[in-house]
Amino acid sequence: AALGIAAHEAGHAIQHAQGYAPLQLRNTLFPVANLGSTLAFPLFFIGFLFSRNSPSILMDIGIFLFAGAVLFSVLTLPVEFDASKRAMALLKDTGFLRGEELNGARSVLSAAALTYVASTAMAAMQLVRMFILRGSRD
Repeated sequence: AALGIAAHEAGHAIQHAQGYAPLQLRNTLFPVANLGSTLAFPLFFIGFLFSRNSPSILMDIGIFLFAGAVLFSVLTLPVEFDASKRAMALLKDTGFLRGEELNGARSVLSAAALTYVASTAMAAMQLVRMFILRGSRD
């Protein structure tokens, strides 16, 4: 497991060294997505509390910011899957792992990738929830 995770991180280093475009885009968007993720819920919640019968601009800004964070999460998926693919190739080509150990590393990397998928799905559902709450103010 440890070698699989280490190779995955080495996969990210290789992506960086080779100028892997999805990683560059993700890294460029990170500061904006991080700020948006931090501010989205407080703005949305304040807007929700202080709006009576109609959605407030703060709710809309919160939704917009969180949508950016969800987009960032979606853009992260191919970067992570590619790093795991590179990790498996690295482990196989170098002979660090063989047979069952290689299968174990593949299982660990697949499970790790599924956490990113689950996180993205949860974020998308939270965004839908925000839209529903906003709609209840119409």
